[in-house]
Order: sequence, then C-alpha cells, then structure tokens
Amino acid sequence: MVMHNTFAATHPSMLASALERSRQQQLSLLELFQIAEELNASNQKAAAAKLYSTWIAFNDNSPVLHLAYFNYSVTLRGLDDMPGAINALQASLKIAPQMGQARINLGRTFEDSGMNAQAVQQWQQYVAATQEITPEKISYRLMALQHIGRVMESVGLLEDAETILWQAIELRPERTEAAQHWLSTRQHQCKWPIITTSEYVTGRQLLEAFSPLPLACYTDDPIFQMAKAYRYNQHLVGRINARDILRPAPRKKTGTAERLRIGYVSSDLRDHAVGFALSEVLELHDKKKVEIFAYYCGEPRTDDATQTRIRAAVDHWHDIATFSDLDAAKQILADEIDILVDVNGYTKHARTKIFAYRPAPVIVNFCGYPGTMASPVHQYIIADEQIIPPENELYYTEKVLRIPCNQPVDRKRTIAPKPTRQAAGLPEDAFVFACFNGSQKTTAACFSRWMVILAAVPGSVLWLLGASEPVNERLRQLAVDHGVEPDRLIFAPKVPNAFHLARIGVADLFLDTFPYGAHSTAADAVTMGLPVLTLRGKGFASRFCGSIVSAAGIPEMICETPDAYVGKAIAYARDPKSLQAVRESLQAQRETCALRDIPALVRRLEELYWQMQGEGERGEIPVPRLDNLDIYYEVGVDFLADPLEFETDASYRERYREAIAQRHAYAPIAHDTRFWTDIDQPNA
Repeated sequence: MVMHNTFAATHPSMLASALERSRQQQLSLLELFQIAEELNASNQKAAAAKLYSTWIAFNDNSPVLHLAYFNYSVTLRGLDDMPGAINALQASLKIAPQMGQARINLGRTFEDSGMNAQAVQQWQQYVAATQEITPEKISYRLMALQHIGRVMESVGLLEDAETILWQAIELRPERTEAAQHWLSTRQHQCKWPIITTSEYVTGRQLLEAFSPLPLACYTDDPIFQMAKAYRYNQHLVGRINARDILRPAPRKKTGTAERLRIGYVSSDLRDHAVGFALSEVLELHDKKKVEIFAYYCGEPRTDDATQTRIRAAVDHWHDIATFSDLDAAKQILADEIDILVDVNGYTKHARTKIFAYRPAPVIVNFCGYPGTMASPVHQYIIADEQIIPPENELYYTEKVLRIPCNQPVDRKRTIAPKPTRQAAGLPEDAFVFACFNGSQKTTAACFSRWMVILAAVPGSVLWLLGASEPVNERLRQLAVDHGVEPDRLIFAPKVPNAFHLARIGVADLFLDTFPYGAHSTAADAVTMGLPVLTLRGKGFASRFCGSIVSAAGIPEMICETPDAYVGKAIAYARDPKSLQAVRESLQAQRETCALRDIPALVRRLEELYWQMQGEGERGEIPVPRLDNLDIYYEVGVDFLADPLEFETDASYRERYREAIAQRHAYAPIAHDTRFWTDIDQPNA
C-alpha cells in the first residue's frame, strides 16, 4: 500500500471530507486505515483518533468493526491514552473474541499499566480458547504463553513460569524465546540437571536456546561463549539498513585543547551493582580532559540515591529509554561522542542495536558484561591481566586493553553498624562458610563441593543468600541427599545494601561459585574483611573473582583445580589461625590495594580512552575478529551435550583442535588466529 504522508498537512479539507463520509457510512475500512496512517505518520495522532472514533460511532453495523477498534487502540496507545486503548481492545474482543492479536495487545496494555494479574488473565483466556490448532492460532497461542511466562518470571513466580514456558517450548521447540526464559528459571531454582527433554523437545534445541549470560553460569567454555555471543548478536540486532549506519569519522583531538567526549550507555545507572561500581569513577574523571555523557536506557526511577549522584557527576544526562534505537544513535551522533562505552552488553534492558548504527567512531565493551560481545562494531574490551592474560586474548573478538582491576568499587557507600552473629541469624561458635551469589550461579557440581566441605568440618554451616522458599527447601533436601543436616544451610533474607554490607563480615570464609563467580559481591566481601576462596577457570566470568582477590592483595585464595578449592576450604576451617592471617593481610592492605585505588584506575581508564582516540585518528581502529565463529559454535554445541565442568587449558584447546581437524578432513576450513592456525593445518 502506498502511503502519501503529506496528505493531512497539504489537504486539511480532505480530513473534513473523510469525517463526513464516515458519518454517511461511505468511507471504506481500507480508506479509513490509509488516511489514519497518513495522519499518524505526519504526527497528527489526535486527528487520526478523531477519525477512528467518528467512523466507529457511525458504522456500528459494519462486519469489520472489530478491526477498526483494533487500529483505534493502536492510535490511542500512541497518544498515551491507556484507558482508551483498553476500552477499544475490549470492544474489539467483544465483537471477535478469538482475535489473537487484540488479546495479546490487551494483555500488554494491562501490563504496561501496572496490572500484571489482568494481563496474565487475558493471555490465559486466549490459551484456553485456542485448543483447535491452526497456523494462526499456534502463533498467537505461542505468543500468549511466552508473555504469561515472562511476566510470571519477572514477579518471581518461577515454578509457574517454568510450567507455562514449557508449554510454549513443546509447541514450537525450534523457537528460542521461551526456552531462553525457561532455562533461566531453572537455573534460578537450582533445578538440576538444567536440561531436560521430552518426546517433542531435544537437548540440542534447548542448548541452542541459551542466551550468553545464562550460558556463562552453565559452562566454562570461552570459545563457545564467544561463538554464542556472535550468533546471539546476529539474531538480536538483525539486519541494519545501510542508509541508517552513521559511522562518523574520528575528530582531531590529540594535541589540542579539546576535551575527549565519552559516552556511557547503560540501563543500570541507578541503585544497582553497576551503578555502585561506576559512581566514583564518574566523579573522578578529569573534566579538563574528558567530557562525560550518560545515556540511561533503564526503567524510570524516583528517589534513587545512586542515580541522583551519577547525574550530578556527569556533564550531560540523556534518558533515552523512550527513544527508538535509531533515534538514540542519532542523539549520540549529535553529541559528537568520540568514545562510546557499552555498559550493558547482553544483560537486561540492553540496547545493543544502538551500537549497530555506529553512532561514534570508537565503541568499547566495559564494566557491565563478563565476556566478549563478538559483534562487528565493538572494537575494544577493557579488562585486566587476571581476567584476560595475553594467552587468552583469542577468546575475544575485540582488542584487549587493561586497567589495574576490572571491578571499580565505590569507597563512599554507606555501611550500617556490624551486627552480632545472633542478630544475623547465625550460631555464635560455628565456622561459617558463606556465599552471597545469586542462586542461578550455583551448579550441581559446585553444591556437591560445598557439601563435601561441610561434611569434613563438623558443626560448620553454609550461609547463603536466600532465594524463594521453594528454592531454599530444595537446597535443604539436596543437602540431606549428600548426608548433610538441612539446618546447616542458613538463608540470609534480603536487606537494604548498607545492612547487607555490614553483615558480610561476620562470616568466616566466602566460597565462590563456578563457572560464574562473584563479581561485585566478591569486592563487597573483601572490602568488609571477609576472605574469598575462588576457583579460577578460562573464561571472563570464571576469572573475574580471581581478579578481585588478587587486586585485594590475597592471591593465595585463588585455586587452580576443584580439588585444591575443596582442600583449601577445609584446611582454613581446621586452622583458624591461618585464616586469621589472611584477614589481617586484607585489613592491612585495605586502603592501599589496587582494588580500592580508584583514582589510579580512572587515570588509566582515561589513558586508554586517549589511546583509542589516537588509534582512531591514525586510522588504526581494530576490526573485530569474527572468522570461523560458526565452526566454533557447531563444535562447542556438540561438546555441550556432554559438558566437562573443569579441564586444563591444554586439554581444552586440544579437544577443540581435534574436532576442527576432523571437520577439516571432510571440508577444508580456512585458518584463523585461535585454535585453527595455519601451523595446525597439514594441508594449508
């Protein structure tokens, strides 16, 4: 259909004619849609709404009245008239109860109005009414099930969400959306094994559905993590129209008096671990050298102390949550940003597509996401020597640059008075192991190690961050299955951050998770004087905690094998003096260690920004290395069907080389700079 967007502006008399023809029942539905679309396109939504309401009022016997009501609701939503949109959709459904898109939209409108129960009710009605299978009904039934599961997951009804999402998976197992959420709900509930199959759903289909962040909780396989991120980015971003790619050239800044313009894009510039981490960094930026822009894409906040503080620290604040991806990119372009920092990666509320429009000459992956973006536009990643040693750079498509420690901390955070053990719900005389990581990071193998440790230290307890009561009870029963009394697991209720920080220090030893270890949680622990024992792996998420422990000055707490982790935990519990020495070392270095030297971190960060700028001006901006990632994905997903929890670097790399060599023998594979180099190929 050809739309003439100048219609309403250049022919106002034709609008009056359309209104009159509506009154006379002479305007067809097709003409109604075309004229209303032209009005909406020329930003005359109120006029479009008037035309719809007039047509509906005078054409109440039309057999297509429900379609007019539906489009009327879309226009009313564009005017932020949520009650009006709800009324229009209800009217449409009264005429055509099986109109799937109207039922879906009504649920979404209720959800956006803060009425989750009504939203779920609408989708459940459609699910119940679509037992008879047709292609259209399958599509809308799938959509309804996904929406129900997503909302239930967001409000913590994980068991119900899992059940609903499984229905969606069995309906269309090749679609990944429902399975992504289903896998996450099982991880958060500690339901092991995470992968279960049925007659209709294969393990391969579920493995394909992992999104990058939950995958890091499932396996320590950095080459597959990179390949998954590459596939995920392609699906998430889709095809970008070439005419919309902005690609500004680097501006000459080196050697001039001009400041470098740095833009931070994040949904977490608020009371959030990322917001806490960046607050002091943003305050300490040298405003004589850099000009700071913050682009907030998260949910609206009121009375948020961290966000208020960040807004005061930056030079410019833009709330882009309601902007389209392209409009947000154009705002960044208009601000003439030199270095654009992605502080979300593939996390909740991320706006990855903004970066795909290339609104700045340099795009950086930093602080928000534990891994490579594996995108064609992220040119740099900022980490540290512990997380990405030189020999591990092959697991990242970006050029690696390093700061002293990748975990900024906020030295100004409020800390409540330290409670007694009794007040914290702990026994006074027991040895207290603790882990305050989210439940999704706990794997079956990790939990088994903890139970071995508890069994070897009589009277000790494990203090965990409480999840929902069904999850807590599941873990108690699993403890019993391991021969450990259930009351030796103690669950800490959620409390405000200042009180949580205060209580951390009453534990004796923090036991990290694997393969996704503690990040800001580890920084909080060592800040409060609690030693953290961690198992170091190969990927970003499994090495992050080791970085924090090392930066805090206690590298002896890093273990290289699972057996060493178990043995060291038991040894510290049996020899409290050795652990006290670690505590004293932590305390002695607290204000001088790299972890808390935020001024040095910010100085180095700015040096890196200027290095990137210089490389841009010289035409040396790195090009992300994306070669052979489809091959690595196929090999990795095969390995994931029977995953190894832990293996040495040498064994890991050789396993991939052998698998690629087998594929190469069947069909030649071009060499790359990772595991399949030209040296590896006998016929290259």
